[in-house]
Amino acid sequence: MKTICKIIFMAVLALSTFSCDEFLEEDPKGRLAQSTFFGSENDLDLSLNSLYKRIAYRNASNQYMAHMWGGDDISTHPASNKQDFREFDRYIVSDNSTRLHDEWTATYQVIKAANYIINNAGRLTGGDERLNAKVGTTIAQAAYWRAYAYFQLTRCWGKVPLVLADDMNYEEPLASEEEIFNQIIADLKLAETDLPAQWTGTPWSMNGRNIAVSQGAAKATLAYVYLSFAGWPFNKTEYYAQAASKAREVIDASDRKDQGYYYELLDEYWKVYSWTYNNDNPEVLLATYYSMNWPWDESAMSTYCDVIEDVDGGSHGGGWNDSGAEIRFWKNFPEGPRKEATFAPKTLLKGVLQDWWWDPGYGTADGRVVCNPWYLAACEGDRGTEFDYTKGNDQGDMIGEKSHKAIRLSEVYCWYAEATGRSGGNDPFAYEVLNRVRTRAGLEPIANGSLSSESLAEAAYDEHGWEIAGYYWGSLAPRYHDLFRMNRVKDHFEFRKQNPEIEVAPGVFRKEKIEVTGTWDDSKMYAPYPAADAMLNPNLKR
Repeated sequence: MKTICKIIFMAVLALSTFSCDEFLEEDPKGRLAQSTFFGSENDLDLSLNSLYKRIAYRNASNQYMAHMWGGDDISTHPASNKQDFREFDRYIVSDNSTRLHDEWTATYQVIKAANYIINNAGRLTGGDERLNAKVGTTIAQAAYWRAYAYFQLTRCWGKVPLVLADDMNYEEPLASEEEIFNQIIADLKLAETDLPAQWTGTPWSMNGRNIAVSQGAAKATLAYVYLSFAGWPFNKTEYYAQAASKAREVIDASDRKDQGYYYELLDEYWKVYSWTYNNDNPEVLLATYYSMNWPWDESAMSTYCDVIEDVDGGSHGGGWNDSGAEIRFWKNFPEGPRKEATFAPKTLLKGVLQDWWWDPGYGTADGRVVCNPWYLAACEGDRGTEFDYTKGNDQGDMIGEKSHKAIRLSEVYCWYAEATGRSGGNDPFAYEVLNRVRTRAGLEPIANGSLSSESLAEAAYDEHGWEIAGYYWGSLAPRYHDLFRMNRVKDHFEFRKQNPEIEVAPGVFRKEKIEVTGTWDDSKMYAPYPAADAMLNPNLKR
């Protein structure tokens, strides 16, 4: 049986013999789109191939989401070659960070490809209604991904150049965060209007699931963007009600199974990231799909980024990893099947399975260099198999094809409940959908009306953090974005400065190996602009 990734839409990106890439490559002086393109219907597909190729590339690895290390759910290696990640983990980021430049460049390449479609695909419109409709959905997809890209950019840098034209102007002024959010909302509104609820036929869908971005994904994204607009630094609290309303549209259509919405929760949490449901997951509203037949930097490199085995490099063995869980986050994570599926039960050290905190030399020069829990979500085994934590790194490699899930229905449930509470509401349906998430996680349901509006919002906020713990490959709303909009990054900064020992087992205490120092100010919420780009654009100066 052919792998699904050979016949889904994303595969076309890598297998095409021709694309409009040549018009979309970065050029320091910019380049106008060739006027001969978009002369036939085939050009619509070629332009989308180029766009989705850039999306797949950007979302393949954590190096394009480096600012997520500012969250309270993940930490990186205190030594090794993880300096660029440690800078975000410590809130002291250099403008020469290669990860910073990678994220900036890869995200703007998505925008450039999207702009090309939005500004030129309309040449094909005419008297053919079917072709006109295809032009509309092509532009709508591009508008969605432009919005997605700008959302990621402004969460990392705040003010950025708002480039909407084809040509690259390296003296483009910085747009305010509010201007960027207004553009994001405008693009998402276009997308939700012109995208179908359910695609049919390859390469747009597979197994009855949407592969390309759909109306439901656009509406869900709007809900989270509204939730973010209501928070820091804007504090436009009137958007909480709009966030709840938009999330409710997705939930109601999914519950009724009408309008083409098929989304529903999987019955057990372990299935969410399992290989079995990799290409047939009814909970996923938006994902990036991969193939191991692609080049390594366009494959799902999450396997490479998340496996920990003999990771300390000292007397207990050698190995590698990029990320592990922060100890307090693991400690506060509610017990139950969701926690069991989120974190590896044991760590393989010198061929022996140990508790993650095992460290007979703790506090001495013989202690482990790395001593953190680690996440299972993105791990995969040998091609087409589930990851087996008891085998450690003796499976798979740094090239993978596990889909990277940007939005899940459980998140929309949490956003609805949180937005309802923060807007002063306390309706029974908010409890109902929040309890759908909680009961699957093995937690007791919250009694209807038993919480204040504020407490309901906080319960949903916490639940979302546990649902997406440690997951940031292409994610719309990783934990860092939640902390950011609630202006709680500074609280985590202060906690990391204290770095208290935490009791992780009876009589066993551990603390983070990476030290956080300095004094907080809100400039730490934003990364510096990459030095290489600041040399080209004098406006990129802090």
